[in-house]
Amino acid sequence: MFRRGWFLPIAASLGFVFLYAPIISLVVFSFNENRLVTIWSGFSTKWYGALFADPQMLGAAWLSLQIAFFSATIALVLGTLCAVALVRFRKFRGRTVLAGTVSAPLVMPDVITGLALLLLFVAMESTLGWPAGRGIVTIIIAHSTFCMAYVCVVVQSRLADFDMSLEEAAMDLGASPVRVFFDITLPIIAPALVSGWLLAFTLSLDDLVIASFVSGPGSSTLPMVIFSKVKLGVSPDVNALATIIIGIVALGVFAATILQLRSRPKKARA
Repeated sequence: MFRRGWFLPIAASLGFVFLYAPIISLVVFSFNENRLVTIWSGFSTKWYGALFADPQMLGAAWLSLQIAFFSATIALVLGTLCAVALVRFRKFRGRTVLAGTVSAPLVMPDVITGLALLLLFVAMESTLGWPAGRGIVTIIIAHSTFCMAYVCVVVQSRLADFDMSLEEAAMDLGASPVRVFFDITLPIIAPALVSGWLLAFTLSLDDLVIASFVSGPGSSTLPMVIFSKVKLGVSPDVNALATIIIGIVALGVFAATILQLRSRPKKARA
């Protein structure tokens, strides 16, 4: 039996190895000269060159970034409005339905969500004539639909702890409710808005199941292209792409940490 002082470090070490060993191996084999990702035959960066020479992969990556940007922005606006309605207006007709509707995508399987959105788009096309076919627009609508639920939860948790006396003081000084919202409320909850936008952007960029249901010809996102490649065997250029994404995320986290440390007072840093 392990002592209590040894159990937690060993368990934490095993957990980190379980989580990060596959990522490390992926990064290492992205520099493998051999096409077989399980056999190391020498150091090479040719797969990065092959990645940047692949128009399908680059086009899918650019398309996914565009979809994630617009989906996260729309989800941020709608999710923030829903959070304000749920927190500030506690008694209105339909509040329970709104709260349940916003929370449903959080617990609903992606297959059900994707199938429901597909049926919705088919019915809209047959009755309204829009959207004409499935493509980028339907993917953005689908991603905005389930991402706004996550944004609403993040912003709602911040508004629940909001000091209402700040808004009351601004209105006592003659500010209108609209100006109070834009000049007082939004700057204070800005960290929650940024967190919600980044979460929605990540979820949209990572989605595969829902996009597979609502996409059409010529609108394959990056996860869909990678999934189609992996079905035929893991290609080294996929490892190279994953390594680049990991590097970008690591640099972003490092930069955010540096900015956060610099924003603290000198005594807190000491």
